[in-house]
Amino acid sequence: MGSEIIFKPTTEQERLHLDSNDNGVRLVNFATSKNLVVKSTTFPHRNIHKYTWTSSDGKTHNQIDHVLIDMRWHSCILDVRSFRGADCDTDHYLVIANIWERLAVGKQAAQRQRFSLKKLTEPGVREHYQFEITNRFAALENLNNNEDVSRTWEHIKENIQTSAKESMGVHELKQNKSWFDEEFLGFLDGRKRAKQHWIRDPRQTK
Repeated sequence: MGSEIIFKPTTEQERLHLDSNDNGVRLVNFATSKNLVVKSTTFPHRNIHKYTWTSSDGKTHNQIDHVLIDMRWHSCILDVRSFRGADCDTDHYLVIANIWERLAVGKQAAQRQRFSLKKLTEPGVREHYQFEITNRFAALENLNNNEDVSRTWEHIKENIQTSAKESMGVHELKQNKSWFDEEFLGFLDGRKRAKQHWIRDPRQTK
């Protein structure tokens, strides 16, 4: 995409190229039709942090990878730039966007418990749960018929949760084993050194 003023406000002036080609015009038309903003053209950076692809001879640079976001949320993106040193096993450079977003989590969702339902396949646990839930629901039969429906539902839900917690227990999330070991780290370091060597002098193949 070029720096044509007619493409504003879909794009800004922080672009690598002066004139747009056919693909750039198509991207702008798509973004305009979907009420999107090309945020990768907004933030001022050096040219080496704008281009996202380099030819094999190291002479041709293009900015052909972009970050688009809905116009309503465009202020959530704080910065967009490419990182030449990241080893992504491709001739394109890694493009990273810094995003700030405020997420609201309800208190009920944060306090929700998950029970170990698989334990119900064990005869002893299943019988214990049936015994607990039967006794607790028997006590609900003495409730007044004129009692509020919401309050009655709270009693039912509390009895189910208490019975499940006492008989099955709370499910604990498993901690995944680390796969990023020393051998893998050494392999990545070698690839990174080779990548940086090629960036400094693309003519060298070894």
